[in-house]
Amino acid sequence: MAKTTTSKVAPKSAAKTSKFDKKTYMKWYESMLLMRKFEEKAGQLYIQQKIRGFCHLYIGQEALVAGAVSATKPTDSYITAYRDHAHPIGLGMDPKYVMAELYGKETGCTKGKGGSMHMFSKELNFFGGHGIVGGQIPLGAGIAFAYKYKGNDNVTLCYMGDGAVRQGAFHEALNMAMNWKLPVIFIIENNYYAMGTAVDRVSNVTDLHKMADGYLMPNEQVDGMACEPVHEAIERAVTRARKGEGPTLLEMRTYRYKGHSMSDPAKYRTKEELEEYKNLDPIESALNVIKKKSTLLKRK
Repeated sequence: MAKTTTSKVAPKSAAKTSKFDKKTYMKWYESMLLMRKFEEKAGQLYIQQKIRGFCHLYIGQEALVAGAVSATKPTDSYITAYRDHAHPIGLGMDPKYVMAELYGKETGCTKGKGGSMHMFSKELNFFGGHGIVGGQIPLGAGIAFAYKYKGNDNVTLCYMGDGAVRQGAFHEALNMAMNWKLPVIFIIENNYYAMGTAVDRVSNVTDLHKMADGYLMPNEQVDGMACEPVHEAIERAVTRARKGEGPTLLEMRTYRYKGHSMSDPAKYRTKEELEEYKNLDPIESALNVIKKKSTLLKRK
């Protein structure tokens, strides 16, 4: 059987910017810029040894959070892996509580006991950062089970990296979620390298969303470098879940500009590839649309 190969370039969406108003773009831009500036500062502080332990930055992947938050309700829940600084910020947490957590202070969102990999907020329905690869996947399905048991229409968004799909917990969770029609959206943050090994070196299937086919689960591949396609894909999946039609698997094709963690020099990829993705920067994309809409309003 021939091995499946795919380009690392994110699939381009046909999303129409006219669907979203300037206010939405302003919200996306503000949210993503805040995430970016926070992560850049966290990286600086880590180099200065102000922050200890592990530190995994979300730079380049901001649209995965901003586009999802705009398509969900405050009562919906989020859970992710250890690249988790951006999620609580995108959900509305004051960055000072995230920074305090990085510093190990009692005023942090996990009272200084979780650090970089274990952010948490009961108020925002953010159920963590989890350090065990794939460990959050069955937990996300479990939260969705609780929602179904209680009879409400809340949905759980469960994020994971592309490396986590090799874990047995991933397949077990997908099987049970589909069997029980749980209101959960499994989101693969496919930045192509997991911890540093390219997806096509460890998998015969590189279109990771197709793994859901084995469970007859609806799935799609999404351009994760822009808020519009992320919002639209989440919106479709959320609508299905609220109707009681069960889970969806979304493969969000994105890119992290930094290494896997602050200790990773990322020598496994070329500078040309990195620059190619920086040209697709989600923050610049949102800003360009804002400028375009402003120009059109002035003309009117």
